[in-house]
Amino acid sequence: MSALIDQKIVMCNKDTPPLPRAELKVLLQKLPAWELIDAKGIAQLNRSYEFGNFSAALLFTQQVGALAQTANHHPTLLTQWGKVTVCWWTHTCKGLHINDFIMAARCDVIFAGETSFGQTQE
Repeated sequence: MSALIDQKIVMCNKDTPPLPRAELKVLLQKLPAWELIDAKGIAQLNRSYEFGNFSAALLFTQQVGALAQTANHHPTLLTQWGKVTVCWWTHTCKGLHINDFIMAARCDVIFAGETSFGQTQE
């Protein structure tokens, strides 16, 4: 499997099933900082990122928002002083899809200070 950040987002429809639990565990190993949570019976990916102030947290939120708009796949974002919590899942399939793991990996790239998935910011 190619790196998650390099994979293409695949559109889902109402017949797209969520990923099986065994596949979730394999993919989660590629994202060790993320956790699998259950919210009202729906599997979701969740991670909190720490920042030194509100401005940095807000900038990260805006970058994730721009990424989400580009991919047409949107997370739940909670921005607080020094912290942003990101939660991914696919509403259409009522669970997790490969898209969620791709987007989670891309969030990690943004947090690491990289853009265009591999090019360092100037």
